[in-house]
Amino acid sequence: MATTKEFLNFVLEQLSDTGDIRPRPMMGEYILYYRDKYFASVCDNRLFLKPVPSALAMLPSAPLEPSHEGGSPMILVEDLDNRELLSQVIPAMYDELPFPKPRKKKSGK
Repeated sequence: MATTKEFLNFVLEQLSDTGDIRPRPMMGEYILYYRDKYFASVCDNRLFLKPVPSALAMLPSAPLEPSHEGGSPMILVEDLDNRELLSQVIPAMYDELPFPKPRKKKSGK
């Protein structure tokens, strides 16, 4: 089941206090970026955070599940209504997230 636009908009609204969140569509699902670093996936109408130490510490009882078949375990955010916690977790994760790898330039042959 692909994520609905309505659910994506709900997640983006819940994260709006954080600022600078950008979704990128990916095969019916979405990857979320915070200040140009990948931090979460929205799959099957569920929000998954990368399992960096700060997020694991702030969400100790959240289950770890793959966001898609064959994927690595991620933190499943079950309480999307807690905007205050979400607005604290995302910035706390930032320094632990890698910058995106630079894209290779296409050769002009």
